[in-house]
Amino acid sequence: MSTISARQYEPLTTESAIELAKKLQLFTNTSALTCEEIGDGNLNLVFRIVDHHSKKSIIIKQALPYAKVVGESWPLTLQRATIESHALRQFADVAREYVPKVYYSDQQLAVTIMEDLSHLDIVRKGLIKGKNYPLLSQHIGEYVAKTLFYTSDFALDPQEKKKLLKQFINPELCKITEDLVFTDPFFDHETNDYEVELKNDVESLWKDKPLLLEVAKLKEKFLTNSDALIHGDLHTGSIFASDSETKVIDPEFAFFGPLGFDLGQFIANLLLNAFGRTNSKRQILFHHIDVTWKTFKETFSFLWKEHSVEVFSKVDGYLDYVLQETFEDAIGFAGCEVIRRTIGLAHVADLDELNPFESRIAAKQNALQFGRELIKNRRNIQTTDQINQLFNEIVNVKETLA
Repeated sequence: MSTISARQYEPLTTESAIELAKKLQLFTNTSALTCEEIGDGNLNLVFRIVDHHSKKSIIIKQALPYAKVVGESWPLTLQRATIESHALRQFADVAREYVPKVYYSDQQLAVTIMEDLSHLDIVRKGLIKGKNYPLLSQHIGEYVAKTLFYTSDFALDPQEKKKLLKQFINPELCKITEDLVFTDPFFDHETNDYEVELKNDVESLWKDKPLLLEVAKLKEKFLTNSDALIHGDLHTGSIFASDSETKVIDPEFAFFGPLGFDLGQFIANLLLNAFGRTNSKRQILFHHIDVTWKTFKETFSFLWKEHSVEVFSKVDGYLDYVLQETFEDAIGFAGCEVIRRTIGLAHVADLDELNPFESRIAAKQNALQFGRELIKNRRNIQTTDQINQLFNEIVNVKETLA
């Protein structure tokens, strides 16, 4: 549905969300509508409206003019809602099966109305409960390969790509990533949040000069590489899934960035869940990491060979170079994400809800050490099996010492 004129911005309530749905004629006049606020994220309001006669339901997502996780002291642009709706439509053009349908968007209200995915699980919550989602990694590998390839210079005329890039200039949300993923956790910054029991581990990280140099290199790639339109926040809380279906939501951080970033974010969040599992139960997560990379590599390679418009794409070794660079960057970005989710501003329930407390601290110590190793040794990690081996070495040593 095309955008229509709306009233001046104000945060929605359950009542005004219903009024908006009625105004847009998204339900019939005889509908019996109820609305509940279901958002538990850091930046937005999210409402679910249900017609109890037809059982039809929709989601209304509205950007707030500040970071919900902090409050009005951290103002944010409402433009991110427009970027999100544009990104969902852009991704739907090439990977429709993996994104929710968008019914309506309104720039003035900072609203996107979309398909209700409540029949699916939020993957983070499901993984914490021990669910496995057998097709998750295949679907994410395909999603990332298609969305990256078709918005890159390999698929687009350079002028066409540059015009598209202009639509996704996203400085404020990029600044959040630049600060919270690539900067603050590596220095003594007020946004950091960690248990006193981790103080020695954290201070050791801050003093690790070779680590800081490698993080600086990764941050520079994030700042300067405009390879393709990336989701920008592809963690397991931004993915809905079942045993047969996968949907990626919340691309409000979308912008043209490095090819390896989305892969690194997804891999990192699988790893974060692995720290709370026993050895036998964590192997499914490493299977997902392996399948994600293999599927991405196979899909991206197929698209490259069949649809690339870049004349150099036929040069022997170029595809291999791009894939190797993407894998190496993904490993480094994953390390940054693991560290920031452990001691930065925004944590994950995979670690924070571990009990008893001693197990939580041990898992976080492992995460910090593992994140450091991924960042510093990313050029030496050539396969997903090596990620698994490195993880087991760190966790098993700590468990043996304990």
